Order: sequence, then structure tokens, then C-alpha cells
Amino acid sequence: MAAPSGGVNCEEFAEFQLMAAHVSRDRVIKNCIAQTSAVVKRLREEREKNLDDLTLLKQLRKEQTKLKWMQSELNVEEVVNDRSWKVFNERCRIHFKPPKNE
Repeated sequence: MAAPSGGVNCEEFAEFQLMAAHVSRDRVIKNCIAQTSAVVKRLREEREKNLDDLTLLKQLRKEQTKLKWMQSELNVEEVVNDRSWKVFNERCRIHFKPPKNE
């Protein structure tokens, strides 16, 4: 896999820019979700042990809200991915057919 040349054609754009960007963003968002989920799990366990700690409850709610935002961002990324491929196919369908694994 070589880097794209100065004049980017449809195949290079699909392979190096579109696919790579979507895979990278998806991986980063899922990593954030996994980390935040672990924090929420830990805070829930601590909360079960200490039901009277309001600071802990606030922190748990804050992390749960963050987790919901990240999960919604993953849904947004899926929509962006679908729309990007739709536009790509409309513009480049004559020149290049990307593999079916998108």
C-alpha cells in the first residue's frame, strides 16, 4: 500500500483518505467508549459500597452522560460514513468501484 500521489484519483481517495479516516475515527471513538465504560463500571461498584456519597453520585452521573455522548457520536459517525460513501459512489462510480467491505 503506497501513499497517494500528487494528483489523487478515485481509487487512491477511497483507499487512503475515505477508508482510513473512517476506520481511524471509529477505532478512536470505540476506544473512548471502552475506557469510559470501565470508569462507569468502577464508579457503580464504588457507589454500591457507599450509597451516601453524593460526590461519587455526581461523578457517576457525569461519566454516564459522557458515555451516552460518545455512543451517540458513534451513531453520528455511522451516518457520516454512509453519506460519504454515497457521495463518493455518485462522483466516482464510473472510475472506480470500491470493495464491498465498507
